[in-house]
Parts: sequence; C-alpha cells; structure tokens
Amino acid sequence: MEPLDVEALNFTVEAAVGQPLCEAWRESAEGSVFHLANILLFLGFMGGSGFYGLLYLFTFLTLGFFCSTLWAWGDPCSTDSFLWSFALFGVCLVQVLHASYRLRSVSLSEDFQELYNCMFKNLGVSLTHFGKIVTCCEGDIHTLERDQCFAVEGKTAIDKLSVLLSGRVCVTVNGEFLHYIYPFQFLDSPEWDSLRPSEEGVFQVTLRADNPCRYVVWRRKKLYLLFAKHRYIAKIFALVVRNDITDKLYSLNDKAFDSSGHRYDLRLPSCCHIPGTELEKADVFVQVPVQRPKTV
Repeated sequence: MEPLDVEALNFTVEAAVGQPLCEAWRESAEGSVFHLANILLFLGFMGGSGFYGLLYLFTFLTLGFFCSTLWAWGDPCSTDSFLWSFALFGVCLVQVLHASYRLRSVSLSEDFQELYNCMFKNLGVSLTHFGKIVTCCEGDIHTLERDQCFAVEGKTAIDKLSVLLSGRVCVTVNGEFLHYIYPFQFLDSPEWDSLRPSEEGVFQVTLRADNPCRYVVWRRKKLYLLFAKHRYIAKIFALVVRNDITDKLYSLNDKAFDSSGHRYDLRLPSCCHIPGTELEKADVFVQVPVQRPKTV
C-alpha cells in the first residue's frame, strides 16, 4: 500500500478554497477606529439593569458596531465582517430608537410627576413602571371640599388605596383628634395593610378635609391585578405603605402623654389593652394611664 501524500492533499484544498495564505503577521497595529469600536463595546456590555440600563447598553453597542463597520469597510478582504457589523449596528439602532420612544411616550401630568419625584423616584422606580401605576388609577385626580369626609368611622368600606396630593386631612376617632395627613402621605394605609385581598372591612376612624384637598385613588381589585402581573410593583407598594404606617405611628407617639405629663411610647404592647373610655379623657393630646403594680 502506497503512503499518503499529505502535500498533494494540502495543495488540493488550497486550490479548491482559493484563499491566500497568511505569509506574515502585520508589523503595525490596527487603526484607531478598530480600537475605539472595541472600547465602546466594552463600555456597552457594562450597562446595568432597568430601563435606563437598557438605553445605555444599546447606545454604546450602536456606536461600537458603527465604528466596527467603518473599520471593516476600509478592508476589502473583510466583506463578512462588514456585513455582520452593519447588521448588528442596524439592530442596536432600532433598539435605541424604540427605547427612546418608550421614554418619550411616558408623559405625566404635573401632579403625577410630583408624586413620582416625592415617593417613587428615590426608590429607583423607572418611569415605565410608574406609568403602569398611573394607568391603574386611570390618571384621575379626585377632590375634597373643606369639612367633607373622605371616610366615616364604621361606615365607609375599605375598597381603595389613596394618596393625598394637596391640602390637609384630619383623622379622628370617636370625635377625638388623632393626627393630620399631609401631602404625599397615604390616606388609608393602615386600613389597606390590615386586610387580606379576600377580606372586607370598614374604616375605624373618620377622615375629614381641613381645607380643599386633591388626591389620587387606586381601586382595590385593579391594584391587586397589577400586583399579580408585576411583582416588582407589589414590593414597591408594600414598602411605601408600611413606611407610611410607621410615620403615622411616630406622629401618634409624639402626642401621647400619661397623667404625669411624660411621653408614652405607643409601640409598647401594654398600650394595646387600654380601655376606650380612658382614651376619651384626652383634650389636645391622648392621655394614657400609668400602669401601677397591684397591691395585695
């Protein structure tokens, strides 16, 4: 059996393929456009998450693939590189235009823009997610005239979640003052957090407008449907609602004094067992009786 002629086989492959061999490496480096393209691609792939991260990513990728296209255009032997770079440049450019259109399409009124800046922007909520929140409430602004009640103790059903935009609301129980609600605070956060989605209840306090007020309302069923679709929005609302409840508890704590004039901490468990008739003795502040040891 004759030995295999390797050189003849190599010659046949070279003739069939028709590609020139690389006789020597280039002595000089590639041009500045080639290096700029790779730097831009590197910066693009460092983009973060979220809407603005997406815009950052595709902006740098568009610039990077554009520079790569320019570099490939100058080399007649790199037709494939030019076509792929140009195709990827076109795809990334479309993504940038689409993201810019989405950013522009989220147009908010002055009231909702202020609500976003005060309550949601610092939490990193994107305008896209906030747009879904605004859509859930249909972008409606409700009003209260002076001395008009938002909720009546023992009568008004808990079927919504509301945020005060302007004005001031007075909260009372059994005719006694508890605290005020100021702009960009929830009107009914304790009631909302006290019920499960399947439960129903009524307000245990009365909310009355001290002056003309404006507020936004999310209906209970629509908001829970939004939470089911977007778990991120549900976590954001859980955070802001419970933070609002904490602020209300601290405002109550500043107005609670015992019979000796000492401030009483409403967060103590013993406060939960105070009879309602003793709380009615309050004039301006809530008076909490001092618990004395029992004598035998």
